[in-house]
Amino acid sequence: MKTVLVPLAQGCEELEAVTIIDLLRRAEVTVVTAGLDDQPVTASRGVRLIPDTTLDEALKREYDMVVLPGGLPGADNLNNDPRIQALLQKMASQNRYVAAICAAPAILGKAGLLKGKKATSYPGFLDKMGLPDVQYTGAAVECDGNVVTSRGPGTAMDFALKLIEILRGPDVKKKVEDGLVRS
Repeated sequence: MKTVLVPLAQGCEELEAVTIIDLLRRAEVTVVTAGLDDQPVTASRGVRLIPDTTLDEALKREYDMVVLPGGLPGADNLNNDPRIQALLQKMASQNRYVAAICAAPAILGKAGLLKGKKATSYPGFLDKMGLPDVQYTGAAVECDGNVVTSRGPGTAMDFALKLIEILRGPDVKKKVEDGLVRS
């Protein structure tokens, strides 16, 4: 079974975090949520999330993908954590998937994982970072190699469905999407 780590930082965007976790679990992907410490996470709009484990414990396992929710100050808290930067470097060196939405693609930019890639983010983040080797597209979801990025809360469902397609294939993606009754 595919495994995904979703680090949850204080101030993360709850709509993004919960959508990613929920849809991946509907697709029978093993999702591990990890707090940067052992406290409940208070998301950007006050919703309290209880991570499955701490990041230190979660880092004892291997993952097929790491997905970073955005939101502020959540993305800043992830970006400032050296464990997250080291994990992203490790995932890239092993040619595994990294994904980020909203403000979190800036974390991938800081880690140097967007060089030569197409990427998107919440307007005003990647496009304002001055990363000359990144082609900012502004698309809802952008997938370039093993890097997947998305714009924000409004694109969270499309982002999660793309992650399902990558991890479980188009048939599972369709099955999950049909169950959501989006149309």
